[in-house]
Amino acid sequence: MEKINIFWFRRDLRLVDNAGLHAALSSGLKVLPIFIFDSEILEQLPNKKDKRVSFIVNALGELNLQLLCFYGKPQDAFEWIAGDEIMNKYYRTDTVFCNEDYEPYATERDNLVSSVLAKKGIGFKTYKDNVVFSKADILKSDGTPYTVFTPYSKMWIAKLNNNPDGYLQHFPSENLTNNFITPDIPLPEQRGDLKIFTRLPSFEEIGFIADDGIIGVKKTELLKKDIIVNYHNTRNFPAMDDGTTRLGVRLRFGTVSIRHTVKVALKLNEVWLNELIWREFFQQIIFHFPYSANGPFKKRYSFIKWRNDENEIERWCLGETGYPFVDAGMRELNETGFMHNRVRMITASFLTKHLLADWKIGEAYFAEKLLDYDLASNVGNWQWAAGCGCDAAPYFRIFNPWEQTKKFDPKAEYIMKWVPEFLSASYPKPIVEHTFARNRALAAFKEGLEQFSHL
Repeated sequence: MEKINIFWFRRDLRLVDNAGLHAALSSGLKVLPIFIFDSEILEQLPNKKDKRVSFIVNALGELNLQLLCFYGKPQDAFEWIAGDEIMNKYYRTDTVFCNEDYEPYATERDNLVSSVLAKKGIGFKTYKDNVVFSKADILKSDGTPYTVFTPYSKMWIAKLNNNPDGYLQHFPSENLTNNFITPDIPLPEQRGDLKIFTRLPSFEEIGFIADDGIIGVKKTELLKKDIIVNYHNTRNFPAMDDGTTRLGVRLRFGTVSIRHTVKVALKLNEVWLNELIWREFFQQIIFHFPYSANGPFKKRYSFIKWRNDENEIERWCLGETGYPFVDAGMRELNETGFMHNRVRMITASFLTKHLLADWKIGEAYFAEKLLDYDLASNVGNWQWAAGCGCDAAPYFRIFNPWEQTKKFDPKAEYIMKWVPEFLSASYPKPIVEHTFARNRALAAFKEGLEQFSHL
């Protein structure tokens, strides 16, 4: 029987500069790499041709490792690892290594897994990898977390400048891959609801269908420096194919190192760096205030009377509102799993302010469709648009889609790409008139806030 450690791949699907993986491979024991297709998450996905699942499978394939894979609940996978007679005939697990995840579900999952392993005498070690600063790394002088972005970002920069080599350390996990072992032993294919694979399973074996439109993880496409250099000039124009890096999905699933990304940002563009800091701001918000995943951060916004008109919401989802900038964004999202950040703000503002639909409806729709879906950022940005977030636009800031079009798609190039019929008779009339919708939203928000103040 060989004593080994395990590395559990999660939001860190790369071999290069991986903090937790480096720790595992440096531990002095051989390392068994595993991945768990979490049924608790995957069974909630309504589309069995989900682009994110395709991206994950492709990214795992790019690792070029013989993984021990599971489909089922993570705690069941570790119960099996710790207790299976055949597995333990060959290997005895000393410690499970992985990188931290700060979302509420992930925190609960890791606590449960840690408890399962502890009962079996197996260690559980986690490492900071998908952010530069996490959890309690950046706090106010009184020890409480920041809830306003600007002072948080100033402290983030100051702390980084005090020790850039330490916080942006490269972990050369890519140089230690000889310390992996492959599970070349006769293992069962299933134990109860848990499926076990000594290889990367097919899409069909995990209940999904491949989306051929998802590209693999090509290192040459990760950081396009010319885009980053010009980012502050191009980031607001969705018609430009090379106006943004589209790096969100790669940061979401960890196919690129955040430390390397920040190093590039520091050299090339302060505005782009600021976007990376926003990402970490929302990560620490969701960790310190997990209730905000399901309700407004500012609880006084709990009394807004949303209209939630099903027909209007469906038209918004389909991109048939009669507002071409909004419709272009929704159609791009539906077809590609991507939406430009400027357009995300416009579509979110339109749903919550023009249609007075609960931001949670939009957040859930984006959660279903976005290839780069990240709970912390999605919730944070939707609450920003609705005015109820920790550092949100005031509720009376309501985007005018027509003015946004003039500023950011003046030649209607983006609109023509996704709504080619917008100048024809077949294109629907606006679902609601802008000034009327704006006044209605202002009245509804004012009434809801007054109701809270009288409690």
